[in-house]
Amino acid sequence: MILDTRYFILIGLFLLSSCVNDLNKVKEISSNEVGAIVEPTTGVDLILSDSAKVTIHLTAPLILQYNPENPKKAYKVAPKGIKVIHYDKLTQKEDGTIIADTGILHVGDKLYEFRKNVVATNAQGDVYKSDELFWNSATKKVYSHKNVEVFMKSGNVMNGDDFESDDTFLRPSLKNSKGVFHVDENGAQ
Repeated sequence: MILDTRYFILIGLFLLSSCVNDLNKVKEISSNEVGAIVEPTTGVDLILSDSAKVTIHLTAPLILQYNPENPKKAYKVAPKGIKVIHYDKLTQKEDGTIIADTGILHVGDKLYEFRKNVVATNAQGDVYKSDELFWNSATKKVYSHKNVEVFMKSGNVMNGDDFESDDTFLRPSLKNSKGVFHVDENGAQ
C-alpha cells in the first residue's frame, strides 16, 4: 500500500500548528505572571523564634519565591506540600500543626494560604479538615470560606461552610454548622 506524500505533509502541518499553539499558551501564561522566580529552594526546614523561644517550625520539599515589581506583592509558594508546627512560647510544647498540599505566603500581608487536603490539629487533639485555610499571622486569626470538618477528640464531629478561629484553633466558630454529638445518657440527670 503506497500512501500519498501529501497525506504526510498534512499530518506534519497539523502537528506543527498544535505545537505553535502550545508554545503560545506557555508564553501567555508566563506573561501573566507578574513576578519571576527569584530562586527555588529545596528541602526547606525553617525555625522561627521570638526571644530565643521557638514559635514556628516550617518544612517543605520546595519553595518558589516570586518578587513582582511591587515588593508589597511578593509571595512564596510551596507547591509540593507544606507543614507548619506551632509551639507554645512559654512551655515550648507543640500546640498545633497545619499540613497542606500547597502553601502560599503573601509576604507583605503576613498571610499564609493553605490549599488542598488541609489538615490542622490543635493542642487538645481536635482535627480540622478543609480544602482551604488562611492564617493571618499579624491578626493571629485563622479562617476559611469553604466547608470545614472538625473531628473533636471527644468523638464529636462538626462541619460548616464558613470557619473562623484564633490561631490556636481553641475558639472556633462555624456558620451553617451541623454535627454529630455523643451524649452520655447515664451521666445526664
